[in-house]
Amino acid sequence: MSYSARMQKNHLYSVLLAPRGRIRMADAGAQIAQMYLSPFDQVVGIIGESGSGKSVLIKGMFPGLELTNDDEGVNVRPLPIMNLEDEGFFKPHTYHMDIRFELGFHQMHELADAVIHAVNSGRRVIIEHFDLIYEALGRNADLLIGIGEELIVTRPSYFGPEPEQVSNIVFESVIYRKMAHTTEDLCEYCLQKQGVFRYAHGDVRHGFILSFGERPNIDMQTLEADIRTLIDQNIPISYADDNHILIGDKLHYCTAPRMHVDNTSEIPSFRLHPELIRDSITGAYMLIGIVGFGNDVELVDINSI
Repeated sequence: MSYSARMQKNHLYSVLLAPRGRIRMADAGAQIAQMYLSPFDQVVGIIGESGSGKSVLIKGMFPGLELTNDDEGVNVRPLPIMNLEDEGFFKPHTYHMDIRFELGFHQMHELADAVIHAVNSGRRVIIEHFDLIYEALGRNADLLIGIGEELIVTRPSYFGPEPEQVSNIVFESVIYRKMAHTTEDLCEYCLQKQGVFRYAHGDVRHGFILSFGERPNIDMQTLEADIRTLIDQNIPISYADDNHILIGDKLHYCTAPRMHVDNTSEIPSFRLHPELIRDSITGAYMLIGIVGFGNDVELVDINSI
């Protein structure tokens, strides 16, 4: 057993905040691959809602891997893993499969047989919507990743966790990521009225962070009131293209356009922290928005376990 495999032996699970935006999600994938992936992992299971960033995370973990679903405009036919013996000498080592997408073309038992055959042939298979094929496959993933509000990275054993347990967590929590992301975009939209356009993005549970290198001139009370007005107007939020959403009929730039609530009425308990917070480590000034908590929650408690 290699050193990296030994290091993973006692790994139960790790939790990372699920970032918003393709670049940050791809970076998270690269981080997970570096820290948790073993060269001997043959089945990597990914669980998460459509639009949660599974395909982008996989691209970060496995640069150059040919994805076979229709996310990001990629669609490979026929499915390479179904023809493992027909690829000649130059057979790939790693295959990708989106179970929900492939069920439109194959029976579940056919997909499970293809995965088992690939594993027995020494190949590795990356499986999106792993929870759907788990029972038919008859084995757990070597590395299992769930994407909700947080990224859950776990190495299952006989004692679990089962894919259903991970699925229950991420599908329940992803709504907070949608609410936070939508509110973040509403905040950006309202900041334009105050002439503020440049900031960095950060993540926090049930919320968002916009960071500034220098203290910006922002009227925080007006900003919060403007955001609340948009929320109260029950404005539809919809996908426009890979880089934009529609806030009502207004086009707005966004790098994760599929990760939003459908309507601003679905955002409860929004509040903007009344003051910019200066990070004592980086020196940056942080604008912090919170959703889904009561008004009495303290900022220092938001990321508490």
